[in-house]
Amino acid sequence: MKKLFLLFGLFSAVAVSAQTVWTPDLGNGKYKNPVLYADYSDPDVTRTGDDFWMTSSSFNCAPGLQILHSTDLVNWEIVNTVFTQQPPYDHFDKPRHGEGVWAPSIRFHDGWYYIYWGNPYVGIYMTKTQDPRGEWSEPLLIKKVLGIIDTCPLWDDDGKAYLVHGWAGSCAGLKSVLSVCEMTPDGERLIGEDVLIFDGHGDHPTVEGPKFYKRNGWYYVFAPAGGVKPGWQIVLRSKSPWGPYECRTVLHQGNTKTPGPHQGGLVDDVEGNSWFVHFVDMYAYGRVVHLQPVTWSDDDWCIVGVDRNGDGIGEPVDTFRKPASRVKSAVRTPADSDEFDGRRLGLQWQWHANPQLGWYFPHPSDGELRLYCRNRPEGWRNLSDNGNLLLQKINAPTYTATTKLRFHPSYEGDRAGLIVMGHDYATIGLRYADGKLLVERTTCKRAMKKGAPETADASLPFAASGEPVDVWFRCRFEQQWNDDATPRLVCRLSFSTDGKRFRELGDAFTAEAGHWIGAKVGYFADAQVHKNDAGWIDADWFRTSK
Repeated sequence: MKKLFLLFGLFSAVAVSAQTVWTPDLGNGKYKNPVLYADYSDPDVTRTGDDFWMTSSSFNCAPGLQILHSTDLVNWEIVNTVFTQQPPYDHFDKPRHGEGVWAPSIRFHDGWYYIYWGNPYVGIYMTKTQDPRGEWSEPLLIKKVLGIIDTCPLWDDDGKAYLVHGWAGSCAGLKSVLSVCEMTPDGERLIGEDVLIFDGHGDHPTVEGPKFYKRNGWYYVFAPAGGVKPGWQIVLRSKSPWGPYECRTVLHQGNTKTPGPHQGGLVDDVEGNSWFVHFVDMYAYGRVVHLQPVTWSDDDWCIVGVDRNGDGIGEPVDTFRKPASRVKSAVRTPADSDEFDGRRLGLQWQWHANPQLGWYFPHPSDGELRLYCRNRPEGWRNLSDNGNLLLQKINAPTYTATTKLRFHPSYEGDRAGLIVMGHDYATIGLRYADGKLLVERTTCKRAMKKGAPETADASLPFAASGEPVDVWFRCRFEQQWNDDATPRLVCRLSFSTDGKRFRELGDAFTAEAGHWIGAKVGYFADAQVHKNDAGWIDADWFRTSK
């Protein structure tokens, strides 16, 4: 390897070690919200025995439908993904931002775990398994239809089955209503006509995300209304799945600092106490997960959260006692750091499209992950068009992500490095130009929606030749607050030649959420010359720290 040019300037000498960057378990029998400070949008949960299982919207990202496990609803870990390739397969071989898995539901029935979701551009899908950690069935399109979203099944005591769902106005031409349809008992086909059970246009506009339950002879539908950021939770109940339904508001922001407690799932702990797992939209951080206690009255209505002001509506809690559990849980959080020493990608990683053969190879014998610089697709505008972005969720309000990698360029324009991706994005990476290597910082505003071009904000000479080089990249995430009390995610990107002294390159970047998802961080590897045997990076590790 040729000797690197020395880079002058102000460096920070902060060492990075892997550690938990957000811990909701307070260690004293209580927890704090959010229980997941990460974008697990539209969460739903079920319990079997001592085990809670959760899934959430994954939209266009693959592998999709991450499965999380807990024994106390507070300490969660990712244990599986339902699919690697999302159907329709040829469609999702390209980035389809905002499409894909919308608001799944997870249920256990007759020895099987079921997940249903609506893709508003295709129809209703179902998959099932007898072991959430094992293989799930290939997604089955149980109804081809436009505009149906937020599907949830209910198997009744008499053997009949039903599906409740919402409507996406962009595809269906209607919204703010909920419908129920009967299913075959095996859950593989809808039968009969949709029945309108609730119209929210008056007091509860944009009602969506329904979840179906039966308790003490009552049929309940939990649903958010009012829109994502300013919304509230309602509960419908009836003595028949077809209605008529009564309606009450059971959770709202009230006097708290937790805005828009949105959709989620109801579940009981091992002692029969009810809990509600839901999301709160935190802008660039995505839709983070909160846990609320649920209290039932003698007349079978509930309050979600705590009614502090006596108005009969619950408000979100900041801290509370943990749910009952027969299994003492160690402090667990979804994986973020990765040493890349296994034969498979860590479950925290997702691509922008269905992964293709040759995008990457685990290389466990060297403890590395190899990512190839892939040719840009036809009509390329910016990196939001690249399916081969390997990304993970932002995992805490303020923390640091650092990676060590070796860059092996081949052709003019090969580049790779670290990216923070949303509707806007910023990168810090190495680029091969004129036989030399540059360290470069780029930014792209309105990348996804407008297809805007990226700009090179800053660059410096890094190496005098294109020989393989080691480099460390870092992003420091900092939570700041706007005057209207909304959060913003400020990112500071830096690099190092020795892993000890880091130099910030370019101005601080304020991240934006993606299309229905939070901002993400990870790797890009991009080729501008359409030839075979392009360059690559060998990622040694990715580590997070407070």
